[in-house]
Amino acid sequence: MEINQNQSIPIEIQYGRIDLAKKQIKKYWQLYILMLLPLTYILIFKYVPMAGVQIAFKDYNFVKGIWGSEWVGLQHFITFFSSPNFWPIFRNTLEISLITLLFNFPAPIILALFLNEIRMGFFKKSVQMVTYAPHFISTVVMCGMILLFLAPNGEMGKLFTQLGLKPINFMGIADEFKFVYALTDMWQHMGYSSIIYLAALAGINPELYEAAKVDGASRLQKMIYIDLPGIAPAIVIMLILSTGDVLNVGFEKTYLLQNNLNLPGSEVIATYVYKVGLLNANYSYSTAIGVFNSVISFTLLIIVNAFARKISEHSLW
Repeated sequence: MEINQNQSIPIEIQYGRIDLAKKQIKKYWQLYILMLLPLTYILIFKYVPMAGVQIAFKDYNFVKGIWGSEWVGLQHFITFFSSPNFWPIFRNTLEISLITLLFNFPAPIILALFLNEIRMGFFKKSVQMVTYAPHFISTVVMCGMILLFLAPNGEMGKLFTQLGLKPINFMGIADEFKFVYALTDMWQHMGYSSIIYLAALAGINPELYEAAKVDGASRLQKMIYIDLPGIAPAIVIMLILSTGDVLNVGFEKTYLLQNNLNLPGSEVIATYVYKVGLLNANYSYSTAIGVFNSVISFTLLIIVNAFARKISEHSLW
């Protein structure tokens, strides 16, 4: 009897959990319906296409299809690694990503900290609107603005002329491309990215500010000892996500800003894959490059997450 009772306990618990789950779904069915659309999107556009990754290990033939093409193993990866384009492209991608991360990551934090200290409601909302607006400008329009502004006869060229200096063609210098990309990207997304930090700042206990005020703390000291520790979890999570995405330089912006003069400094993995895969119809080779990029990004995500978990109490998992 004891054996039968011990065996029936897990079954009862299992059925109890199922009943509880049914009640939760029935109670919050609206939320589950809202979740259905993004889950369907992720399933169709993120997981189903993973079957096509095998093209990287095959000599893809359009007539034979994915499943009928000949298996070649790591041949395309070896071809890419031994190509003279590998190191320049990989270096450009890494440099642009790291410089962009260097500018883009602290800028929203600093902006959120200063916005949090503004007490004039109208001025605060005006600053937020001005800094949020560039995020909603399309990439094509943004690149057009950058090209017009940085052209030798553009606004920057006119400023140099007025200062008695010779205009500089910034978009024609390969070494300057990475800084142009990073600074314009920071200007475009800094305000919008600060929203998450403003939300984290809003959740800090007001009593901490009152205690700091009683102790005579300045605004800068409140930022350092209250605000920054309060938003530390959000900072760590965003840093992990940003590091995992470090090699995914925006294709549209990079491609639209490219020209023959800055190509040695602007050719990145994303644009190279487009040119090799779509323009030259070398699908297997371009897929192999994309898989390599994804593996490096995933590895960096794992390493940074483990490092963050080791030195702090915050991580993705």
